[in-house]
Amino acid sequence: MDITENYEYGGWKKCVRIANEEMEAVILTDVGPRIIRFGFIDGINILGENKEQQGKTGGDEWMIYGGHRLWHSPEDIIRTYSPDNGPVNYELDGETLKMVQDVEDKTGIRKEMEITFGKKNNVKILHRLVNKSQWGIEAAPWAITVMAKGGRAIIPQEPYRAGDADLKPARSLVLWPYTRMADSRFIWGNKFIQVGQVPGAEEKQKIGVLNTAGWFAYSLKECLFIKSYKHKPDAKYPDFGANIEVYTDSEVLEMETLGGLGMIPPGGSAEHIEEWHIFREEMKEDEEFLEKKLMPIVKEL
Repeated sequence: MDITENYEYGGWKKCVRIANEEMEAVILTDVGPRIIRFGFIDGINILGENKEQQGKTGGDEWMIYGGHRLWHSPEDIIRTYSPDNGPVNYELDGETLKMVQDVEDKTGIRKEMEITFGKKNNVKILHRLVNKSQWGIEAAPWAITVMAKGGRAIIPQEPYRAGDADLKPARSLVLWPYTRMADSRFIWGNKFIQVGQVPGAEEKQKIGVLNTAGWFAYSLKECLFIKSYKHKPDAKYPDFGANIEVYTDSEVLEMETLGGLGMIPPGGSAEHIEEWHIFREEMKEDEEFLEKKLMPIVKEL
């Protein structure tokens, strides 16, 4: 594995680049913590970038920048959008890069990320919220990844079983006031729910799902990105019980996972882990194709 400090990317001067023989990640330290690039060394950036905000630092306005970030849920217009426009402290511990943000003035929360490259196409990201205030804070870690334009999120459905022997519900679907289920960006399949990112689309859309399968994916051209995580049956998840969410508008599609919602005591912390996987595979919309092509990949994670 190769680690390069003070790596220049998109106008930022002090990034950290982590790479192995096949893939690379670029992590911002001028602002953040943010992962701004992830992909094969010779391939596209599967993460979306806001070109107009590249290289910017400072200011009191929250910036999307792009890439991967850590928030805390439930969403609140004041608390959630605390700016992360300042420098981030970091340290290297073997093959792990630990990012530590300054404590947020409005919340008393400190955000941390630990990024570890695993096998050739696998990255582990530990997200941590640390309560540095004098009071307990109810929150859940919320890992949000802005994806590159033009792709499609793929969410597994719960296994279908015919008949009326199963009396308990198998899944939940969470909708927002602006969700239009008839929007053409949604594909409501029997085996998968798919959400497309369409540049220039006039309306924003969002759904949440209690996804017990522990993974969902993003397909763009010949690149397949998979997020995996551990579903915790006993956890209380925010937003009517959603542990994953997909948001899209004319510019972005965000793949979001959430940890359990709970009280973080003073000096305490809450953690949430994602694993990222990337493959040189193209995924069609057809469900039978996905069943034959995508599911064998998932089973090997």
